[in-house]
Amino acid sequence: MKKKMKMESSSSDKRELWILILYAVAFYSFVIQRSLRLSTDYHSQLYGLRSAWLSKFTHRSNDVSDAQWRNFRANLPILTIVFAIFGLAANAFRACFRFKARGMSFLWLFISFIYLTYLHGACIVFILAIALLNYLLVKIFARKKYFLLVLWSFNIFFLICNRVYGGYSFSIIGQQWAYLDNFRGTFRWHICFNFVVLRMISFGYDYHWADQDSRFDQEERSVQDDKYSLSIYICYLVYAPLYLAGPIISFNAFASQLDVPQNNYSVRDVTWYGLRWVFSLLLMELMTHLFHYNAFAISGLWKQLSPMDVFIIGYGVLNFMWLKFFLIWRYFRFWSLICGIEAPENMPRCINNCHNLEGFWKNWHASYNKWLVRYMYIPLGGSQKKLLNVWVIFTFVAIWHDLEWKLLSWAWLTCLFFIPEMILKSTASALQVESALGQFVFRELSAVAGAVTITCLMVANLVGYVIGPSGINWLVSQFLQKEGLPVLGGMFVTFYVGTKLMFHIDDAKQRKYRSGL
Repeated sequence: MKKKMKMESSSSDKRELWILILYAVAFYSFVIQRSLRLSTDYHSQLYGLRSAWLSKFTHRSNDVSDAQWRNFRANLPILTIVFAIFGLAANAFRACFRFKARGMSFLWLFISFIYLTYLHGACIVFILAIALLNYLLVKIFARKKYFLLVLWSFNIFFLICNRVYGGYSFSIIGQQWAYLDNFRGTFRWHICFNFVVLRMISFGYDYHWADQDSRFDQEERSVQDDKYSLSIYICYLVYAPLYLAGPIISFNAFASQLDVPQNNYSVRDVTWYGLRWVFSLLLMELMTHLFHYNAFAISGLWKQLSPMDVFIIGYGVLNFMWLKFFLIWRYFRFWSLICGIEAPENMPRCINNCHNLEGFWKNWHASYNKWLVRYMYIPLGGSQKKLLNVWVIFTFVAIWHDLEWKLLSWAWLTCLFFIPEMILKSTASALQVESALGQFVFRELSAVAGAVTITCLMVANLVGYVIGPSGINWLVSQFLQKEGLPVLGGMFVTFYVGTKLMFHIDDAKQRKYRSGL
């Protein structure tokens, strides 16, 4: 009897899967067609479109309206040559002279300072000054009860001051040094310094916890006291492959791999990793030539669009952002792997395969999430104070990104959306559903909850990155009017279908895992 019920359930699951796939195909066919039409109709009114190599084949301009992507794309050839030279030099010296952590730290300091001098020119003085102050502070106060308060106050102070004063002028040291403002390099140092702040805090915590092995999670490798030297510390802060954009790695993990290179990735694995990145870059080029999502957001033309088109542009912007960060983070991680340092993988899961807020943030900027969990979430009380922790953590995340009200609005909206999800999750974990009907109802309610969550994610990210907090009233009024309500309903059904598809993907992964045991 049970076997018959299981076969019937499997058959119904297959029928449901085919229906969901057909809906998804129809949805993406419509979105692609509508996106092409929008990009064509508004072409002359969009900002940031330029002719590029693929324009000869697509007969469309390339959307390079996003400054971050435009700069990365333009500097990609020179970056690749530079990192190839750095990688060859680092591996050659390690092989020839059998360098360990101390020797490699001096080598990478030499290489990284060449890199930073090109990027920031004379402003490297500000980076070193703040870094040395932090090192002294850690060494002096690390064993005091109030150390963590001092560490956070120091780093948040400079995080804010760097932005407020735009990286400082040399005239604050003295008018005789003002001429150095003419040699500030090619990249604003205080933008990159946000990542340095995370590394300085990581060094402080790891040194503070050095004699408390129980505080380290199982994935961390504790290091000997001699690894907390000034040379390894500065090397960690300015390590060239990860300096500009990460991914973020803890001090302990970095120092241990500086001593013994990573061995999780073979040469074949790293080569395949690089080839997959090249394929993803070609996909991005095709996307930005055909669909000008970000140009709509930059140009402010979303105010002229129908609710359906606003949804399509908003959805497209999120996918563009995901692919942009995917390419940037994996590029620098690729070069770090070649040089022997394995950093955590950012974007391990596609944006279209996340149906809850917690899963989304674990998989968006995954290395940052691990940093937040290790140095904020657990010290603040972990799951016992989860409802309060998210407010502190997301406020810090917003300030860390930039001092803008729209980012604080994004952070607090995300926290508001987190609360019902956390309550529902705790309730669901307390329920033990065993009957077939109960499991069916629970799965359907979970899919509805997933659709609500994805809708909330879209709203929060639209506010944070497209329309800003001032556009919330406009967005609500558009979707609650007669024309907008059917779109809102269709959007919810689409997210429901997407969530059900994600369930099927997770089920397939679990079956594959069980069969491999």
